[in-house]
Amino acid sequence: MTEVKEYLDVYAEETPNPETMKFVFNKMILPDDSADFPTRDSAGPSPLAKNLYEFNFVNGVFIMNNFVTITRTEGADWADIIPIVREFLKSYVDAKEPILFKTEKSAMGDWGADNVTVAKIIDVLDTYVKPAVEVDGGMISFKSFDNGVVTVEMKGSCSGCPSSTVTLKRGIEGMLQRMVPEVKEVIAEAL
Repeated sequence: MTEVKEYLDVYAEETPNPETMKFVFNKMILPDDSADFPTRDSAGPSPLAKNLYEFNFVNGVFIMNNFVTITRTEGADWADIIPIVREFLKSYVDAKEPILFKTEKSAMGDWGADNVTVAKIIDVLDTYVKPAVEVDGGMISFKSFDNGVVTVEMKGSCSGCPSSTVTLKRGIEGMLQRMVPEVKEVIAEAL
């Protein structure tokens, strides 16, 4: 019996950040996980990111679920980049090359598992904010909660996006203040 080869496709999708492009696969490449490599030096844990940084037009790599978000270098033209990246990603994943070497993560961070307010904040972020941000090729993650201030980290297309401040203040902060009254402000950790 001959083995039927799975069809693999990759397409490019614009994001709200003009400097990033989301490359979407028709299958999961990093299920239920994400990895951000904002610099060439940070790409060590990811053979995929290291290979992408070999292209002189790559200035950032974010990998999550079924997509890779690429940040381009200044002056690079998406019309030139897209076909090159699509072909590379398709060949790389089709060859079943490794995406990411797993590393240990702290499950609860240093805020403690019994903090009810933090649990509510994370639930709101996971339920309402993350899915919307992922559609645009980015990710938001909880970092801390201290004296009414929630600190989040923005990755992928959200990092450096011109509209991320408006989204953070008018969208995310407003939602968290309504749903978790203990929240007074939301700030993004500088990357």
